[in-house]
Order: sequence, then structure tokens, then C-alpha cells
Amino acid sequence: MNGYQQQSLAGATGIDLVVALYDGVLRYLYRAVQCVDEDDVYGRRMAVKRVTDIFIYLQSTLRTDVCVKTTTSLADFYAAMFQLTLEASYYNSKETFEEVIQCVRDVRDAWAIAARDPEAQAVLPRDLRSREGQMVPAVVAQAQMAESGGHASARWSA
Repeated sequence: MNGYQQQSLAGATGIDLVVALYDGVLRYLYRAVQCVDEDDVYGRRMAVKRVTDIFIYLQSTLRTDVCVKTTTSLADFYAAMFQLTLEASYYNSKETFEEVIQCVRDVRDAWAIAARDPEAQAVLPRDLRSREGQMVPAVVAQAQMAESGGHASARWSA
């Protein structure tokens, strides 16, 4: 992760970090599609590993005390995308990866709209608006480990 990316994440709000995580999912899904085209099994598995890690992280940070209905919907979405991603990898299916990309892009765009909308910001929980001090270190540390070829991610494959 370069200095610009670290600096932009350091000043980001919680919702901006969620959008950044979705951007990461999309980046690795596109990498998985590229690996399917190139018949690169190891590259596909590493990309899928990163996608599933992000989905697990997003699901683990859901707060059921804020809005049960929305939280349940997002949890179901993350579980479905997690499963579809694994199926796409198992069957080496470019079409299934593209289906996941479209679904994730739609939800990412909704988060991006909410990030720019002052009315949406007003109803968001405070930690999504200002929890950058708590979320950034975990996100930055995970990204740095992944980019430095961290051995923990290399041992696990999807």
C-alpha cells in the first residue's frame, strides 16, 4: 500500500472505509477473472482468498444493535457473495465471477451514494461517520500484509 493510499484511509470516515473495502473486493474479483482467462490456478485462489477475507471482515463488523433488518440483509448478501465466489473458483467460472462483480458493484454504488448524501449521513450510526481511528489500523495492517506476501494468506486457499 503506497503512502497516498494510507493517507487517504487515515482521514476516511467509516462509510468511506466500507466503500474502500468494496473496491478491494472488486479489484480482487477482476483479478480472479483474469486468472481464469490465463488458467492461473494459484493466482485465482489468492484473489478468491482476499475476496472472502474481506467478506468475512465486513460480516464481522455488522452491528445488529443499530438496525436489525438492514444488518440481516447485509449478512445474507455477504454470505451469498461468499458462497458464489467459492463456487466460481471451484468451477473456474468466469460467468459466476462476473455475476458476483455485478452484485457487489450495485451494493458498492449504494454505499458510495450514501457516503455523499448528507441526509443518509445523518441517520448513519456515529461509528460509521467517525470511527476511522478504530477501523483504519486493521484495514491497513491487513492490506500491508497481503501486499508484502504475508505467509498467513499464502497457506490458506479457496
